Amino acid sequence: MANAVVKGSLISIGLAGALYALAAEAAGDSYVVPGSKAAELQSCVEPTEFMRRNHMELIKHQRDETVHEGIRSTKHSLAGCIECHVSYGDDKLPIPVNSEGQFCDTCHDFAAVRLDCFDCHATVPASTDAEAAAELAQARFGWHPPIALTLPGQGSMPVVRGEGN
Repeated sequence: MANAVVKGSLISIGLAGALYALAAEAAGDSYVVPGSKAAELQSCVEPTEFMRRNHMELIKHQRDETVHEGIRSTKHSLAGCIECHVSYGDDKLPIPVNSEGQFCDTCHDFAAVRLDCFDCHATVPASTDAEAAAELAQARFGWHPPIALTLPGQGSMPVVRGEGN
């Protein structure tokens, strides 16, 4: 009897969630964050509905091609997603896509799915300017790079003091 009650409750919750998702879609809710490049585009690299349902499969496929086969295309790359879906703060610095209220966080929160891509991957676009990257890290996270200095008798080889924070 208790098992039937639990199953009935789970089915009811699932149906309520599905109805909410359909209502949100009908109302035109979008999880694209204003201020991102994606907000200015009509569609993603694939149709929106396809991306909502299959983005994880595309990311896994891209990972397999890149890591196992050495094929580096950019159409479905995580870096491409970040480049397009990141938004910028008033300070003109990118806001990490997994920060509260940002693109990845918002959808994964709604779907109650753990977001672990960024345990390893960058949450903001890659910068070729090392100074700008250090400035961003310091502004967002209070991090500073390690200090390198040349000590007498060490030749021109710098000695690193500290590991950053």
